[in-house]
Amino acid sequence: MRIILFGPPGSGKGTQGELIQSKYGFPKISTGDLLRQEVAAGTPLGRKAAAQMKKGGLVKDDLVVEMMKERIFKEDCRVGYVLDGFPRNIFQARELEAADGQRKEIAIDIQLPEKIIVERLLARRVCPECESILNLSLTKPKQEGICDHCGTELIRREDDTLEVIEERLKVYHQQTKPLVGYYREKNTYRRIDGSGGIQAVSRQIYALLEAAMANHSEKEARK
Repeated sequence: MRIILFGPPGSGKGTQGELIQSKYGFPKISTGDLLRQEVAAGTPLGRKAAAQMKKGGLVKDDLVVEMMKERIFKEDCRVGYVLDGFPRNIFQARELEAADGQRKEIAIDIQLPEKIIVERLLARRVCPECESILNLSLTKPKQEGICDHCGTELIRREDDTLEVIEERLKVYHQQTKPLVGYYREKNTYRRIDGSGGIQAVSRQIYALLEAAMANHSEKEARK
């Protein structure tokens, strides 16, 4: 199964992707994480991506698609995978389907008011060591400013400033929202309320996934 999580920045896609991975065993694949790894490693793709990421812009489609195609065909994705931050537009969605079109798919849109989005992103902190994400508006670390998992000092990402957040939201509305229509036409689109707590959002997602997997099993049994 391919699980596509989309919605505006700050909607909790990363957190929910990790929870799905923990519960069902599907690896979570984050465009942002992969790109940051490329930047940290100083690869040619990473150098090209760095300038755009700092300004809140999107990395060119061809680079992102190439990177994602390589990742989704690794052995751990054989049974299924969770996509966080990909596809971001219709072109990427079509490229994904062309590459792996036979896989069962569900696209879950996590929606919440823009005011809450801005508040969450300004309060987001990440661990540079284990890459854990913490939102100070929702959860406090056991020790202020320190990662609960590995004890490293938490940091604010360079793209979590008000100026960059506003740019990212603008880009989202321009390029990503058309995906709603695309997945509705495919009858794989599902929308949930992301304004509640983490567990409340998780319960909505799990219910959708259980229904989708049960429906898929029934169809396979009829063959």
